[in-house]
Amino acid sequence: MAAVDAADPVLHPVLLATSDWPCLRAALDTAGLPSGDLLLPGRRFFRFASDGETDCYGGLEGDGLEMLLRSVVVPPSARGRGAGRALEAEAARLGAVRLHLLTTTAAAFLHNLGYRPGERAAAPPAIAATAQFTSLCPGTAAYLVKRTGPGMTGQA
Repeated sequence: MAAVDAADPVLHPVLLATSDWPCLRAALDTAGLPSGDLLLPGRRFFRFASDGETDCYGGLEGDGLEMLLRSVVVPPSARGRGAGRALEAEAARLGAVRLHLLTTTAAAFLHNLGYRPGERAAAPPAIAATAQFTSLCPGTAAYLVKRTGPGMTGQA
């Protein structure tokens, strides 16, 4: 992760309107991430902006105590500026106590941020029923879990 420069503006989440989703889809497609379920209900997508310019994207799926963190696209120029922490804080604000995610490329990086391996078979039913779990992400994707809220570390 790149070091945070005090001169770098902090990234702030802005909820995407449905009309803005083509930009999200393009970013996901460019990053090789699934985008086939964006319009299904129960999803919130954010752009993370500094100085009014979109720097990256991320999403949350579900309601309640368990949420799926998904569709995160952070270009190298925006890394280390807090988009992930802002998305985690948004999930906690919405009432999540645990975040779940699937990744094929970032497990080691996410481990350093407090995510821990989980057993896919033990995922909460609402998480296991998502398109990310059932069809969009390969069975070889790492399933990771993290508590939200104060301390935000480790698996519940």
